[in-house]
Amino acid sequence: MRLRRRYGRGSLVRLSPVVLTIVIASLAYATPPDMAFSRLLPAAPALAAAMWPVLPTVLLGTVCLFLMIGLSLVFPDLGTWWTAAGIIAVTVAAAYGSHVRLQRERTLFQVRLVAEAAQQVVLSPMPRRFGDVEIESLYLAAAAEARIGGDFYEVVDTPYGVRLLIGDVRGKGLPAVGAAAAIVNAFREAAYGEADMIDVARRMDASSTRYNAAFPPDGPMERFATALLVEIPRGGRRIDILNCGHPPPLLLNHRKLRVLEPATPSPLLSLAELIGDHYNVDTFDFAPGDLLLLYTDGIAEARAHDGEFFPLAAWMRRQPPTPPGELLTALHRDLLRYSRRLDDDIAALAVRLCEP
Repeated sequence: MRLRRRYGRGSLVRLSPVVLTIVIASLAYATPPDMAFSRLLPAAPALAAAMWPVLPTVLLGTVCLFLMIGLSLVFPDLGTWWTAAGIIAVTVAAAYGSHVRLQRERTLFQVRLVAEAAQQVVLSPMPRRFGDVEIESLYLAAAAEARIGGDFYEVVDTPYGVRLLIGDVRGKGLPAVGAAAAIVNAFREAAYGEADMIDVARRMDASSTRYNAAFPPDGPMERFATALLVEIPRGGRRIDILNCGHPPPLLLNHRKLRVLEPATPSPLLSLAELIGDHYNVDTFDFAPGDLLLLYTDGIAEARAHDGEFFPLAAWMRRQPPTPPGELLTALHRDLLRYSRRLDDDIAALAVRLCEP
């Protein structure tokens, strides 16, 4: 289905071998025989092999062969047999090339399905509303063909309130997925069982450390992750944030923007043994109608052609009061307009507290 959507953007692309055949045959008929446009007919089945299955490619080659025979009846000195032999040879090669291409596309399709299944382990389907808390998510992987990356997020409704997690494992693609899955799975379990967010962070750090010990990263660089834990207690009116080296969230209150910087940063995941496990929780006001944006550094570090970073704070300040889904739709659109090409994974959560 994705391959059909890819080539279905313009029917002219899929019909280009037919158009090429008609153009070559018309030129061969309308021009003097010494120009020999008919010798270009083998190009049509060769082009068809790049986008058609085997049988249509062979049929087009057969049509080209009959066209060549028909043209030879009008212009006897065209060198019919040499051109016909070329059409047959190119058609056979094109049919084989089409067969090989289809096999590779099927393999790629299966790999993408596996990659998406792996990503679903990290990013499970998320309800859009938890009581009076409305949440939407955005995820874009830098490895777009695999749709998989090292950014992660999770939202769970616990006895202590709605708890959110967003983070970023150093690295991209499959090597980062296992580390992200270890952190997210630890959060899913600890968020329900631990009343204190500090204990949740410690369990996430322990899980990340164990995973890195079992599957050490390639190269001399340590594998670590930034993470942001948010708790919205029952009834709202405030939020508790534990920031492990992650970009600070943005809070929009009636066009007044506030950057929720931590008073004391907490250690990055997997580095607590090196720099200490002194975690700190900050509390901020969170009123009905407020919009909270959690994001990974792929958004703040998206660059334009001139090297300028995406002005996320200024962009957020210009946004009107809007539902979280519309906010992330606008963010996605403006990011692609600004950067054209994303060099890092991107994840974001938009949260709004509704009136009870």
